[in-house]
Amino acid sequence: MFQNQLNYQIAQAQAKALENAKHLAEVAAKSAQELAEINQAAAKDAMVVAQEASAQLSAIKDPQQFANLGQQEAAQEVAKYAAAYQAKVGNVLRNANKEVAQVVESSIDDARDDLVKFVKEATKTAPAGSEAFVSAFKTAFETSLQQFDQARASAADAVANFEKTVESALSQAQGQFGEAVKAPPKKTRAK
Repeated sequence: MFQNQLNYQIAQAQAKALENAKHLAEVAAKSAQELAEINQAAAKDAMVVAQEASAQLSAIKDPQQFANLGQQEAAQEVAKYAAAYQAKVGNVLRNANKEVAQVVESSIDDARDDLVKFVKEATKTAPAGSEAFVSAFKTAFETSLQQFDQARASAADAVANFEKTVESALSQAQGQFGEAVKAPPKKTRAK
């Protein structure tokens, strides 16, 4: 009977793991699709901007107009597009990260609960005279349960570190775009 319970619990754990893997694959596919849509929209926007710039260039009649084209407004427009793009990408990454964190947290809870249930069932049916062994086993088991809490804390730290890394990268990129906008245009020497 004990073997049947063990086999059943192993099958249940495998089914949960498969369900979690399927969910994570769906999250990854959804995130990839969202990123592809963001990139497609950005490419369309870039094409429109390039066409507008091309039209402006073809309409230039004197060098002063050409010099005025590359001024601050154009750089600010590029920075605005880049910041919007980064915000969209960052949002997709944060949402996917939250989904993954929830699956990991749920998996840890499920594994812990299944293990507790298994040990209770196993020790309930222990033969007479094995009380000392059961007591020692339960003490060791309680100690090992603390590992689940440490795994949860490690997973939470990993999620937090990933989010900090993403935020830092986005902030640095936005700072670089801001600096590019603030920088005065380079003057070229006449030959």
